[in-house]
Amino acid sequence: MMERRQFLSMTLGAVALAAVPASVRAEDFRKSKPTVWTAKTVDDAIKAMYGSTALTMEGVKLKAPDVASNGGAIPVDFSTDKDITSIAVFQDANPEAAVMVAESTKYSVNKYSIKIKMAKSGTITVVAQGKDGKLYAAKKTLDVALGGCEG
Repeated sequence: MMERRQFLSMTLGAVALAAVPASVRAEDFRKSKPTVWTAKTVDDAIKAMYGSTALTMEGVKLKAPDVASNGGAIPVDFSTDKDITSIAVFQDANPEAAVMVAESTKYSVNKYSIKIKMAKSGTITVVAQGKDGKLYAAKKTLDVALGGCEG
């Protein structure tokens, strides 16, 4: 009896996954653009992700504290009203610059709240790639009182 239930749940899961159109499935940027995740500088990570570092400093809202009492959980809120294909977060305080990349579709609400780790004080950069090809961005420099990676 248990085998039948397992089979039915796995089959229904596979059918549900197959019913999701390819345009809604997310791209795995860790596989398709691995050098983004090993880049040591923000510029290198942006270049690996988008092929350019020419940023237009508008169109993205970024909110983070001026001083983070603990670098282990820094709240970062960001959004854009632009028509975009993806949005990414980078920072210059840790050995690897990339934090996250999210693909955007016509169904996306491009408003995010995340927590990131930063080992020391630094700058957070959010980049949104517009469907017009432009890279819209915002930056925020903050002080970290207690590092998130060491203690």
